[in-house]
Amino acid sequence: MRQADVSRNTLETRIHVAINLDGTGVAKLSTGVGFFDHMLDQIARHGMIDLMIDAVGDLHIDAHHTVEDVGITLGQALAKALGDKKGLRRYGHAYVPLDEALSRVVVDLSGRPGLVFNVPFTRAAIGEFDVDLIHEFFQGLVNHAGISLHIDNLSGVNAHHQAETVFKAFARALRMAIETDARAAGAIPSTKGSL
Repeated sequence: MRQADVSRNTLETRIHVAINLDGTGVAKLSTGVGFFDHMLDQIARHGMIDLMIDAVGDLHIDAHHTVEDVGITLGQALAKALGDKKGLRRYGHAYVPLDEALSRVVVDLSGRPGLVFNVPFTRAAIGEFDVDLIHEFFQGLVNHAGISLHIDNLSGVNAHHQAETVFKAFARALRMAIETDARAAGAIPSTKGSL
């Protein structure tokens, strides 16, 4: 069972994440940040990952600590659920459009954290949500999941559409990377013998 349950408590946030990589896309999300919950729902639904996230953060300041710490905790849960990564495809990629917006995401479950983030948002906020926090979320996630992630928004006018294509493409790329490969016969997909 590729599942994990992780909690992270600091003076700024209390985060609990439960993940099932072999789920059906069920999400139970409560971060106190509506737009962020909407984006996390894309990861669950399009990644076919069951995802439960309960976050209480210092939203009286802003959403930064909550969003970043959810990324950190989700990354920890993903790493734990993946285990030794035997028999996985390892690599995943996806192009996802939404009307005028198009994003490409490529992921490598390499064991090494790395983020390349090229998303020229057309405005600084979506409602009250600061778009800079999307980078912070993915940085926290890759640092703690130990994955290499390339995110490129190729076109877009509507910032909501840009963000949604990023999260949907991430979900689809991750879904591909975590799939088991029958031809791999349980081997670790690396010449090093470990990831």
